[in-house]
Amino acid sequence: MELCYTLAGIRYEAPNMSDSELLGLSAHGDEAAFTALYRRHKDAVFRFALHMSGQPHIAEEITQEVFLLLIHRPKQYQPERGTLEAFLIGVARNKLRKQRREQQVPEWGVNSAVHAHSHSEAFELELLQSAILTLPARYREVIVLCELEEKTYEEAARLLGCAVGTIRSRLHRAKGILGTKVRHKEGCSA
Repeated sequence: MELCYTLAGIRYEAPNMSDSELLGLSAHGDEAAFTALYRRHKDAVFRFALHMSGQPHIAEEITQEVFLLLIHRPKQYQPERGTLEAFLIGVARNKLRKQRREQQVPEWGVNSAVHAHSHSEAFELELLQSAILTLPARYREVIVLCELEEKTYEEAARLLGCAVGTIRSRLHRAKGILGTKVRHKEGCSA
């Protein structure tokens, strides 16, 4: 379905409209504009929540909550502070932290057992994913954003509200911790 709008006699297509334009229309009850925003940003929000929690049902729940907030409180987004995607991921980050505090879970992780003596690519991927999930949140966030989502240091800094130097430092530390964890787990399974 191609989303088109006619404003002041000019025809616009949703893919050519900015997030701010779509959000403005959405704030005035335009469901098609909201649908366009949702389609444009849902995957990024879901991937971030999934990488941070390691659990698809939590990622789905967080994604729904983020977009519900956007429907009910669109004015919380302030374009001068960054992109809509950065805002949405920031909301997801805060909701994940709140949920973790409320459930009194120190960190989410994978509950599946690792099969001993398996050196397949799937095992290595599971090992890395498991290790990422055990990182403290501040390190997991930079790994997710910079390595998995391929954001630049500057984009990650805007998303997390810190300096680029902090991103570099956390990423370096996270990679060091991951290297140690993966080597240790590989040694345990050999």
